[in-house]
Amino acid sequence: MPAEQVLMGIEIEKINFAPQDYRDFRARLEENLTALEHLLADSGFGRGPASLGSELEIYLVDADGHALYANQEILEDARDPQLTLELNRYNLEYNLSPYAIAESPFAATEREIMTKLGYLRGVAAGHGGRIVPIGILPTLRQSDFGSHCITDRRRYHALVSQLIERRGGKFGIDINGADPLKLEMMDITLEGANTSFQVHYRVDPAHYADTFNAVQLMTPLAVAIGTNSPTLFGHRLWHETRVPLFKQSIDTRHVDRYSWNEPARVNFGQGWARRGAGELFREVVRIYPPLLPICSERSPAEENGAGMTPSLAELRLHQSTVWLWNRPIYDDVGGGQLRIEMRALPAGPTAVDMVANAAFLVGLAEGIRPRINELLPALPFSMAEWNFYRAAQNGLDAKLVWPTLDQSGYREGPICAIIEEMLPVALQGLDAIGIRPEESARYLGVIERRLERRQTGAIWQLKRLAKLKQTMPTDEALHQLLEVLFDHSVANLPVADWQP
Repeated sequence: MPAEQVLMGIEIEKINFAPQDYRDFRARLEENLTALEHLLADSGFGRGPASLGSELEIYLVDADGHALYANQEILEDARDPQLTLELNRYNLEYNLSPYAIAESPFAATEREIMTKLGYLRGVAAGHGGRIVPIGILPTLRQSDFGSHCITDRRRYHALVSQLIERRGGKFGIDINGADPLKLEMMDITLEGANTSFQVHYRVDPAHYADTFNAVQLMTPLAVAIGTNSPTLFGHRLWHETRVPLFKQSIDTRHVDRYSWNEPARVNFGQGWARRGAGELFREVVRIYPPLLPICSERSPAEENGAGMTPSLAELRLHQSTVWLWNRPIYDDVGGGQLRIEMRALPAGPTAVDMVANAAFLVGLAEGIRPRINELLPALPFSMAEWNFYRAAQNGLDAKLVWPTLDQSGYREGPICAIIEEMLPVALQGLDAIGIRPEESARYLGVIERRLERRQTGAIWQLKRLAKLKQTMPTDEALHQLLEVLFDHSVANLPVADWQP
């Protein structure tokens, strides 16, 4: 069960909390950490075959291409337990099935996405709606944000209330680009503009730190080749505008460049993992104050006494309010397991493109993992973080600081050359974990064509929009852009093959 489901899958009793609620919750978090340490000390904990799961966030739009405020109605009609609500009333999320690596997980995930979205399109049509998987809907209007767009559940109102209280004022948005955007919001609903394809990868605890570091190192490459969110309100911004928008839309801090600042609740991390998963969970507890101090009925000790695997419900709930781009996940299923949640990949534009992004990132991480400890001393974590933001900002035009595989040190170079160099590493990684050659060839082939043709979802959108704006106003051009994107997405045509 993904970490968000601790928050998404239950209703809560109250929106406001007393000081004692926070004290009780912090005490329970410490109990959770102690229980997790005991689990991690057991050499048999978390052992089992690797698997791949995912979550897909989607937009609901009406016949005119505007956001459709009908997620609760469509959810009720769909009657699908894998479908859940999101913060804004025009978003839904599919919690897709986990697949063992031996089950052709990437191909199985692509089939499931196509099946689920095909069914949901029929349900949405009954409400005058359509389904669009895309990082940021190009036809969004500023009037689509505010208290009126929040899904009516106490858990959402509680989260919004807590973040607003900690901010103590308006949330500032300041994103540069060809058409910079600067505005202020009274609440956090701009967070709902971002939809993603989140990948869950089960990892052996013994290899957790190395695998997590490898994912962190390689995420900028997958982000750059998968960008799909270049605009907001008609402004041409970053190739993956989700990255700065998500961070800024829920940033409760008042940053002072001349003083110390607490870490943002949306960030790339605090450093390379050195010892294992435990330090990453402790970091989340120690750094970030709780937002939703809700304790479960049973403590970890009581669950152990009943012969149960500890659920660590408070830790999982707390994690769901800290949005790291790559996040450690604990799950009590099957005696307990650890996963890495990769959150930086955008939704869309097609099922095959999303799965290709996932295969590329997992392959890169597994391909480099055996050598990760040779490379990390040559690349300070701050440079890896810098790479992440430059990849999101500039896509395939980015330059990264990259550790060299054949000698010590690092160099700055164009990201396309780095991706080309690392494609064989991705293939080696997929081979190493047992992905069938034909499956690897299909999805890495999608990545190769994007690289050869220099066409990501973001590049296609920007080119298409520029062409449309030659003959029509921006608003009309954005709607025309969405219609073409919608047709190609339904057809599952890889974005590298779309005509600009």
